[in-house]
Amino acid sequence: MITINNEPTAYTPIFLGTTQHSLRLSLEIIIMVGMKLNDEIIETYNVTVSAIELGHLPNIGSEIAIDEITGSELSGFKAKLKQSDAQIQNTASTELEKLVDLKSVGRYQLLKGNNIMTQDLNAPELTNDNLILMRQLLGITQQKLATALDISRKTVTRFENGEQKISDKFVDKLLVAYPDFAESIEIQFDWVSLTFPDLTSKQVISDVLRLQENLFLERPTSQNFYTREMAFAGEKNTYIQDFAPVKNPETQALDQKFGTTLYLTGKGTRLFEKALLEQNMNWRDFFEKARLYRGHLTRLDIAINDKWGLLNMNDLVKAVQEKRFWSKSKSYAVHGNVDDGWTVDFGKSPFVIRAYDKHKEQANKGYDTDVKTRVELELHQDKAEYVLDEWLNHDKKLVDITFDILYTYLWFTNGKINDQHLKSDAVRDEIEATVEPMPAWSLLTALGKKMKFVREPKKQSVERIEKWVLQSVVPSLAVLKKTGHWHEIIEAINTVELSAEHEKLVMATTKNAITQASKQLNINFEKPTKKYNEDDEQGKGA
Repeated sequence: MITINNEPTAYTPIFLGTTQHSLRLSLEIIIMVGMKLNDEIIETYNVTVSAIELGHLPNIGSEIAIDEITGSELSGFKAKLKQSDAQIQNTASTELEKLVDLKSVGRYQLLKGNNIMTQDLNAPELTNDNLILMRQLLGITQQKLATALDISRKTVTRFENGEQKISDKFVDKLLVAYPDFAESIEIQFDWVSLTFPDLTSKQVISDVLRLQENLFLERPTSQNFYTREMAFAGEKNTYIQDFAPVKNPETQALDQKFGTTLYLTGKGTRLFEKALLEQNMNWRDFFEKARLYRGHLTRLDIAINDKWGLLNMNDLVKAVQEKRFWSKSKSYAVHGNVDDGWTVDFGKSPFVIRAYDKHKEQANKGYDTDVKTRVELELHQDKAEYVLDEWLNHDKKLVDITFDILYTYLWFTNGKINDQHLKSDAVRDEIEATVEPMPAWSLLTALGKKMKFVREPKKQSVERIEKWVLQSVVPSLAVLKKTGHWHEIIEAINTVELSAEHEKLVMATTKNAITQASKQLNINFEKPTKKYNEDDEQGKGA
């Protein structure tokens, strides 16, 4: 509810960006505010607000605490913020800091948005059942395992009987002895979106990404409140949306609104990892740089790739149907089928855990992959920023953070969970103490921290077009060739005019170096290492 010139409305005010640079010369700034009703922006206002009351700029597209707008188009509009909300937020933050200092029991985590505060996240230790499952998956006897690890068979027996605790040192030796198993689970980024309230798309390309601007296609858009889109190679894999300059009818000068969002899709992250390679950077370097430009994460997807087939989607779906799982979120949904592959979602935005059959999903699109099953953490806004804060500011590995969250928010069991346990104050502890876990899920969460966070740089390619031609066009071309029409086809190919999108795709595909740093670095772009261990500070190939 917001009042406009003393008239109450049912609108929800939404922040759409600033109309001037963040280097303020006064204590008042002008921002654009949209009036949302039933998920649509009905009208917009350029309003003057107090920089002191506003504090940090909100994220583009988020609600803003304005309860009154007054003025006119001629004299300008002014907005009043809800002081009480700002005071409450400041007080809550102060009290939380005091609580952490007072308790002195380690770091607490405030999961913003749900107002849920939990103790430190933890992943389980490897159990004797986990070890038995690992040995069965490897297809080896106790004696063969003992020989590979240079220990006695009796020691292996004691581990599997639960008579002796399994140490980290033992797990490390196991992964060294069986390197294929060590690489069977890995994590990587699968979607990254960042907003930059003070930049244009061209500034993001040149200053933040440091890519060659001539590889981007500029085109109009009406998505996400923006009016312009810059797409790498003309495709919607790596693209930036912002506001196109508008000519002022009075002064004839071009007015430029600031505020932009960068999108890296699943394929876009792989393409951008080639740019990171060319610039001798890793993801941590990039995010630290983005924050210098006031970049704020709006979405971060972290993919856990199970390349061994440890998880079976049929088993997970059956467990969901039989209520043999516990999730912090009350919301879940099952999609798909046995033939095309299952997908199970737990939670809703801003935080979703998703498990699906990656191999079948890619096969349905005509592609091949060595990933059998994928588990994704899809995080939006503050949830994404929370993960980034933990990674950048608290000297934690992203692998540790990822599996801590997975273990804390989702758990599968072999037996049905008693309804009484679900009502307990310590529901998670009750379940783990009384119900046997699903061995595969337990093993995934226990072993996860030993796995790698990887980059997998890939060049821009025309694989999509090539696949379509081979599957749908080549048979027809063969007919034309055998009937004497091949010459006309060759002539048509040589004389056809490519679209702007196709021209950019050709340019990005044939250019070896896509960044501004190519001439400064001595890197063999022709044969880059297939994967890079992100946790390796030297950036050596994995």
